[in-house]
Amino acid sequence: MNRVVVTGIGAVSPLGISFYESWKAAKAGLSGIGSITRFDISEMRWKVAGELKGFDAGEYLSQKEINRLDPFVHYAVAASMMAVEDAGLINDYLTSGGVIIGSSRGGISTIEQSIVDSLKSSRISAYLMPSTTISMASSYVAQKLGIKGYCLGISNACASGTNAIGEAYRLIRSGYRGPVLCGGTEAPVCRVCVEGYGVSGALSKVNDSTASRPFDRTRDGFVIAEGACILVIEDYESALKRGAKIYGEIAGYGNTTDAFHQTIPLSEGEAKAMRLAMDEAGLRPEDIGYINAHGTSTPLGDKTETEAIKIVFGRKAKDIPVSSVKSMTGHMLASSGAIEAAFTLMGINEGAIPPTINLEESDPECDLDYVKHARKADIKAAISNSFGFGGLNAVLVFRRLSL
Repeated sequence: MNRVVVTGIGAVSPLGISFYESWKAAKAGLSGIGSITRFDISEMRWKVAGELKGFDAGEYLSQKEINRLDPFVHYAVAASMMAVEDAGLINDYLTSGGVIIGSSRGGISTIEQSIVDSLKSSRISAYLMPSTTISMASSYVAQKLGIKGYCLGISNACASGTNAIGEAYRLIRSGYRGPVLCGGTEAPVCRVCVEGYGVSGALSKVNDSTASRPFDRTRDGFVIAEGACILVIEDYESALKRGAKIYGEIAGYGNTTDAFHQTIPLSEGEAKAMRLAMDEAGLRPEDIGYINAHGTSTPLGDKTETEAIKIVFGRKAKDIPVSSVKSMTGHMLASSGAIEAAFTLMGINEGAIPPTINLEESDPECDLDYVKHARKADIKAAISNSFGFGGLNAVLVFRRLSL
């Protein structure tokens, strides 16, 4: 089995329009959440989101492409191009590579706008169907970068980005030459998504930058957000041979389903995914130095994740630093898992744990070592959790590269 390493990262998020800008903001505990500007919110109950600020799709796509593609594809292309540049890849090496990108909602904002437009003019764009399908992020990234190998679009709710990285890891581990671009992308800041998640009871009713408050006693739901994060992964020997910068090693991946309920999570299913990932990595509970939590800020979700961590780590659970960057980014759906994976890698690299902001009132049922302020730590191995509607659980284990 090949060892799998990460050699490039690109991202656009509510914290910044590059990965390093986003990571710097996360370490500083800055919030990317603010009032929605994309549409009229005057009559809406939910008024905040994590929007991209200052993003210019024209830096990566022509105006014709911008018009014909949904923003979730714009974001994927931007993040992929930055990741490829960061990895120092050249076209000849890319051609035989692959792309696996996850998205929960795909081109939903374009679908919404097309319905509105059709009511006025009775016309539908010829590009509506191809531009909004989940797989268009992967296939268009492949088209822009000349990648002619493995290509897959994944839609597994909020676990999609983590699943994309996990499936790419399995591909490289089993012998695929690579490299593979993998991660998540999402553009759900539209009326149908905000109201849809809102009426389901999933969104916070707080309408300021403190709305996302994972593990806090007063938490009442997540904040929807947009963006993309793409990792470049390849086998260790190939990366070493070309002198690539290596962020760290993907050591394990767990993927389970609760087989229980559409929206109610089960701690046992989440725990099983964590155990599977750690077993594959050959790691014990005492080897894990940090947990990047799914931590969406929903009352039941955060409580359940806390329970799952206790099931897996037992007495060790309260000694492991835990943080949720969704307190700053909001919930970027599929792309959250990808950027959280990247932040986990950076935490291992720099010995830095990003904080969980807005955690002011302790919840007796959430009683782990939640990091409220950026903390220095010597992390040899860490896990990143992602859980989604339908009881979908995806967990990645990363470790410091050991030669």
